[in-house]
Parts: sequence; structure tokens; C-alpha cells
Amino acid sequence: MKDLIFENSEFLNSNQAFPIRVLSEWIYPRDQIKKWKITDTIVLFGSARIPSPEEVAKEEQIILSRSSPDAERIWQNKKSLLNSYKDAQEFAKKISEWGENLPVSNGPRKLVVCTGGGPGIMEAGNRGAKEAGFKSLALNIQLPYEQGTNPYADPEMSFRFKYFFMRKYWFIKLCRGMVAFPGGFGTMDELFEALTLVQTHKISKIPIVLYNSNFWKKMIHFEMLVDYGLIQKEDLKLFHYADSAEDAFTFLKENIHF
Repeated sequence: MKDLIFENSEFLNSNQAFPIRVLSEWIYPRDQIKKWKITDTIVLFGSARIPSPEEVAKEEQIILSRSSPDAERIWQNKKSLLNSYKDAQEFAKKISEWGENLPVSNGPRKLVVCTGGGPGIMEAGNRGAKEAGFKSLALNIQLPYEQGTNPYADPEMSFRFKYFFMRKYWFIKLCRGMVAFPGGFGTMDELFEALTLVQTHKISKIPIVLYNSNFWKKMIHFEMLVDYGLIQKEDLKLFHYADSAEDAFTFLKENIHF
């Protein structure tokens, strides 16, 4: 006898069942988030390759052991970003505590930290929330490398997505504020997705923080886009630079709209 259709793994993993898989990545998170009574999130993202303080020595050894004339230069550059882990951890503590005690005037709300669930900055976000005694969301993604779920993500509040676009949907759906720490392609992708949605009024304006002004100003010359007439000068107000956990926390707290 054949398996029941909805238990047929060969079918569920086929091209024909693509819509079913997409719906699963919408329905299941929706129901779980509703069960946990989460109404709002602060999305925190950045590089998976920024090590925790416990892993710095190991990371240095890995980089310097590479047979590359640029290894020393790369390590010196990376060292300037190492504080991002502790800062993300500290920020997550502050915003988690604030989110647990929102003013009654805002109605029955529950705000939590939301990360991509992986290592590096994502780990720091989940770790900070956990060390402060609060739970946090982790929206993981199926990848061939780098993306195992970090040990500080709460198992019952973690999801593992197959599709980037569904993961992005849940990053934005409940987002009331966003902090982008230094990162690579994935970080840039998530940042520009959010900036585009706000700029085009596809979502309500949310406060967006670019953490580590030296990194971001060197990485992206936003003013050049204004000079070339590719964005408006007003678009530069879509984000705020911060260089301390306290500054990022204060800016978000003062600019979040419920």
C-alpha cells in the first residue's frame, strides 16, 4: 500500500510540491509565533564569521595559517571588528529587557530579539538575550556550510528554512527595528532589502541602525548615490550610525512605533 499522500516524502520534496513547502514555511512559523504571543521583533544580523571571544585565538590561527601573502593584513582588519560580538551581545540584553516590559499604553505586546540563528553576530544576539533571562527567535537557513544553529538559540523558538525569501518574510513581518552589524553578502542583502522596502513604502518606516560607523562608511558611500541622483538626500535619514550598544539601544527605543 502506498503512503498517504501527505506522508510521501518523495512527493513533498519534488518540484510539483514546491507550493506546499512554501506554505509550510509560512503557516508553521505563524502559528508558533502566535502561540508564544510574540507581537514584535528587533532584528539583529551581521557576519557569521566574527568569532566569539572564546574563539578568537582559533580564528587567528586559521587565518594566519593560510598560505596567503594577505593573511596578516586580513587578520589585522578583522581584529577591528571583534568587539562587534560583545556589542551585539550587550545590545541584545538591553533590548530584550526593554521588550519584556513595554509600557501598558502600547497594549499587550511582547518584543523579542530575532536573529538568523547561526554563529558569529547571530549567536551574540541569541546569547545576549539568553544571558539576560529572555527567549529570542532564531530564523535559521539550510546551507551547505556555516549555518548550524548556535547553542544560545532556544530550540522551541527556532526555525530552519529552506527558502531565503520565506526567511526574509519572517525577518520583516514583525520587525519594529533593525541593527546591521558588519557582515558580508548576506548582511548586505538583508540590509538593502529592508532599506528598499522602507524607501518604497512597502512597509512602515522602521528605525535601522548601521553598527560600527567606520566599517559602514568605508564599505558603502551612500552620499555618492545622492551625488549621482540615484537616491534622494532624504533617503540618508532611513538609517542611523551607532558605535555603542547604548547608542543603538537609545535610538531604537526612541524611534520604534507600535
